[in-house]
Parts: sequence; structure tokens; C-alpha cells
Amino acid sequence: MDLKKFRNVLSKFATGVTVVSTIDKKNNPIGMTVNSFSSVSLDPPLVLWSIGLKQPSYDIFIKAKGYSVNILSKDQKDVCDLFSSPVDDKFKMVNYAISDNGFPIIKNSLAWFDCIKWKYYPGGDHQILVAEVKGFFSNENDPLIFWNSSIT
Repeated sequence: MDLKKFRNVLSKFATGVTVVSTIDKKNNPIGMTVNSFSSVSLDPPLVLWSIGLKQPSYDIFIKAKGYSVNILSKDQKDVCDLFSSPVDDKFKMVNYAISDNGFPIIKNSLAWFDCIKWKYYPGGDHQILVAEVKGFFSNENDPLIFWNSSIT
């Protein structure tokens, strides 16, 4: 199979853009741009996302007790770019608060979910992380969208 063509065809499915964030063992906030976010269940309230096995922050997310999912608004393209860059301390450059469960919530996001680890599953070259939602919030901004390999 031509994996480049496969990826191009997958890009035809429009998705929202998120930043998934947690804290490392020294309580430093970390995060990464993710578009593999999806709802799973209403009862219990479950969501999922996937992380590449070779991601530098893979071990931190796998060992974390949970994370926050921040759905970015259309005016947060700079946040998307920042969290997909190799910058070390990304949270120095954004306003954020800490959720009830101790995870970074990026201010002015379209929505966020405060999540606790539920179950993880192998997914080829990714790990699928399913979490139980313990808190959430949204506002009425427009979403940032990933479509056709571009952010709009």
C-alpha cells in the first residue's frame, strides 16, 4: 500500500484540532497538537485520541493519570502551530489554568475536557488512549479545522 496516498485520502475527512495536555513527573505542563480526538460513549462519558509510539512525549502521556483535551477555536492557529513545534516549554507562551484533576486547560479554547485514564489499546504505530470525562466546558467561538492537510 502507498502510505503517502493513504494519508492524503485520510486528510479528506475534516476534523477539529485539539491540544492534549498533561503534567510530567516534575509537574511541568506538556502538550501536543492532536486531531485524532473522538467521542466514544455518553454513559460513562468517554473520549479517545491516539499518540504515535515514536512521539517524544509518549511515555509521559502513557504514564499520566489523565489529561485535558482543549478543542481549539479558529483564532488559535498560533496555539496549534506552537504545540506541533519542537519548542520545549510551550506553556510559557499561552495562558492556561489547571483543571480540577490537575491538567493544563488552555484559556479561550472552543471547549475543553478534563479526563482521567480509563483504558489504552494498541493501534498499529499508535496507542489509543480512552479516558473518562470528569469535567467539560464550551463557548460559542468557531472551530479550527484540519482538512486536506491544512489548518483553516
